[in-house]
Amino acid sequence: MIPGLPGPKVAVRTSEPVLLLTLVLVLQNFSPGQNNARLETDGPSATLAHLARPPRTYRDGSIRDISAVGKRDIGCSQGLGRYSLAVQIDMGRSYARRVETTSTLVADPMVTEYMNRVTQNLVRNSDTQIPFAVKVINSDDVNAFSLPGGFLFVNSGLILATDDEAELAGAISHEVAHVAACHAAQEMAREELTNLAAMPLILRLVVRHITLNTSYFKIDRSFESEADFLGVEYMYKAGYDPQALSSFFEKLQNMGPHQPGERARAFEFHSQMADRIDKIQKEINALLPPLPQYKLDTSDFRAIKQRLSEVQNYEVDRNHGGKRIARDGPLPE
Repeated sequence: MIPGLPGPKVAVRTSEPVLLLTLVLVLQNFSPGQNNARLETDGPSATLAHLARPPRTYRDGSIRDISAVGKRDIGCSQGLGRYSLAVQIDMGRSYARRVETTSTLVADPMVTEYMNRVTQNLVRNSDTQIPFAVKVINSDDVNAFSLPGGFLFVNSGLILATDDEAELAGAISHEVAHVAACHAAQEMAREELTNLAAMPLILRLVVRHITLNTSYFKIDRSFESEADFLGVEYMYKAGYDPQALSSFFEKLQNMGPHQPGERARAFEFHSQMADRIDKIQKEINALLPPLPQYKLDTSDFRAIKQRLSEVQNYEVDRNHGGKRIARDGPLPE
């Protein structure tokens, strides 16, 4: 709970079986991507369960085994060369300091406490074996990125761009998945063997946050796809509506390169995002049994968005010892 605020109100989406033939006939007019249609409401919202083939249950400890989340080996046990978990943590900590010294961080305790609470809930429902630290960067760019060893950075622009806590959780769970599967370590170990990249991957991971949505253009697209896949599972395990990750990606799709001369890149971006959204929807339909209800939004999330918009009226003046100076007036207590 955020200090000074009343107990959080939670907006949920419920799922209920559809038994009437008349409803079956009506639903045949909808595409599979329309199941669990979102109702923008502050209270419980009704939804119709997807009527296609029921999700398949896996009990084999694989990436598809939802019941084994937290006990699975998804990429951190082999093929990492010298990049053990301990090495990843030391490396990530070192480069996290570099990010912190070159970025303006949001230090507001209400914002940081809330982001830590949401992140740790997703981490507890993931496959990661290491603790996470999360920081908020004061930047309008809609972006987030993670470093090896559990160091997560989320731009304030991303938080403000999301419509509910479930969308925010989707963006965070994607980054948690990269760390849980040791994607950066796998890529660094691979590059050491092939020596193809002139610039070390870890440096690219650090600098990528300066460009709009660059965290969605990582080195290996297969890692991106796997992070989407795992992120959906982590959201589901944490009680969030997994459809929210698709919803967030649709926002990115609408935001993606629109500058003159970027037509080719924009086409590639939109094509990639459409493919990722389609794969997420197929995963939800194939693997995730509908829950009685999902967490969609909270009063804490709405309060934090308001707080963050006020905090963004501040900037760090590095020429005056890091003193906070207001853009549009005093920071509310």
